[in-house]
Amino acid sequence: MESTVTLTAAHWTYLIGVVFIIVTMMFRANVLVPSIVATFLVVLAWTGNPLDAVGSIFGASFVAAKELFNIFLVIALMTALLNALKALKSDILMVKPFRVLMKNGATSYLILAAITYMISLFFWPTPAVPLVCAVLLPAAIAAGLPPLVGAATIAIAGQGMALSSDYVIGVAPGISAKAAGAVAAVIADRALVLSWITGLVALTLVFVFHRKSFKAASPQLLANWQTLGQQSSSEYETEGSAHKLEIAKGTSREEPPVTTQDLRREIASVDQSRQTWFKVFAIVTPLVFAVIITIMALPKLGVPLQDLKGGAGASLVGGAAAMLMLFATLAFHGPKAMLEESANHITEGFVFAFRAMGSVLPIAGFFFLGNSETASAILGMAADKTPSLLFDLVSGAQDWLPHSKMFVAYGLLIVGMITGVDGSGFSGLPLTGALAGAMAPVSGMSSATLAAVGQMGAIWTGGGTLIAWSSLIAVAGFARVSVLDLVRVLTPPVLIGLTVSTAVAVALF
Repeated sequence: MESTVTLTAAHWTYLIGVVFIIVTMMFRANVLVPSIVATFLVVLAWTGNPLDAVGSIFGASFVAAKELFNIFLVIALMTALLNALKALKSDILMVKPFRVLMKNGATSYLILAAITYMISLFFWPTPAVPLVCAVLLPAAIAAGLPPLVGAATIAIAGQGMALSSDYVIGVAPGISAKAAGAVAAVIADRALVLSWITGLVALTLVFVFHRKSFKAASPQLLANWQTLGQQSSSEYETEGSAHKLEIAKGTSREEPPVTTQDLRREIASVDQSRQTWFKVFAIVTPLVFAVIITIMALPKLGVPLQDLKGGAGASLVGGAAAMLMLFATLAFHGPKAMLEESANHITEGFVFAFRAMGSVLPIAGFFFLGNSETASAILGMAADKTPSLLFDLVSGAQDWLPHSKMFVAYGLLIVGMITGVDGSGFSGLPLTGALAGAMAPVSGMSSATLAAVGQMGAIWTGGGTLIAWSSLIAVAGFARVSVLDLVRVLTPPVLIGLTVSTAVAVALF
């Protein structure tokens, strides 16, 4: 098919903006300012009107906020629930029983990975890390698991597997879908499969590579670990687009319970009048979300239930989180004080959501200019009169692009990994999504598959497994290990896992 696209100054300005943002990411600097400048220049080249260009800075972020606000709301409600459970100390009781099963290094490795994955899937890994590291990691270390391996397990299961699919909260597939013009549920399903493949390969390789360092269970191992003190990684804390160590500290405890005696003391501190409720919510909360996951999964297995498409699944998760938060706050504070405390939890949830995702809005706004549908909303023009800048650029270059599925898929993976170098993981999703939508006709692959592959590269890299200035800082800090040592442990297994999952995506989807 011959290209009949006429590339204008706006197209070339958009391309220069994309390249400049990628280069900025590679230098692990924040890309918010370059995104705003690029938005201004693209619209100025497009319309020739400086007033429209200035207005587009606001318009792009506003459209991005409208498109993505449901994501912010779910994050806020889930964080509010986690804080309500923390006040009631039900969060500790939820994971405490698994300490009993940690008899040796191997079982501890499996349990730590499984529980980290489940908690991170519902609450996101950054706020979940303090809970896992405070309650489960010390027990795993006492059972013989080396702290460095434990930290790698938490990073792979949480920042890697759970965050890259983001199957429950739906932030990542939502951003990718808006940029790619695909269905978020389809991207989520495919990203879930790819995250499992990548994670299982990485977990297996870490276990094989470091099995000889496992030790016999001994209380002395925990005592030795406690003497290390928490690691400081101040050199990397302000790098990139997201300072996740500070976000993680927002959900940690001032004096985390480490030993079994600490846990008993923490649980015993619960007022007698709340003893029943703190146990009830430790059981009911995971049970409710298990039911929601079942309801979401059964229609895909052929069971005749309502298929929760689009934002319906996220709405159900957010609504359930809000209800559980209200009841947990009522149980802890009583009917009068819960009115004020519930509002405080919601406010704290939104603060966390905007600290974690706020900088994504101007970045997404720029990349939304590459799609005619969202660009028309930014400029207030009809969609049929608004060019699709990124699609036009790819169409104009299709004669020079190899039409190999493997080439395009691995190209998207590499682009995603490059965008993840800024340490966010999410700031590159508008680009990988937009490229997926534009490259799909050229490659013969679906935009949903390509978006899922790009999402894997961006989040596994920047979300907290391969980059020292990502949320890996939080994992290393709580685990009391060097973040650079942790990167060295994670890099070969994760890269091999991403290579395998991308090949599966090409073959399977």
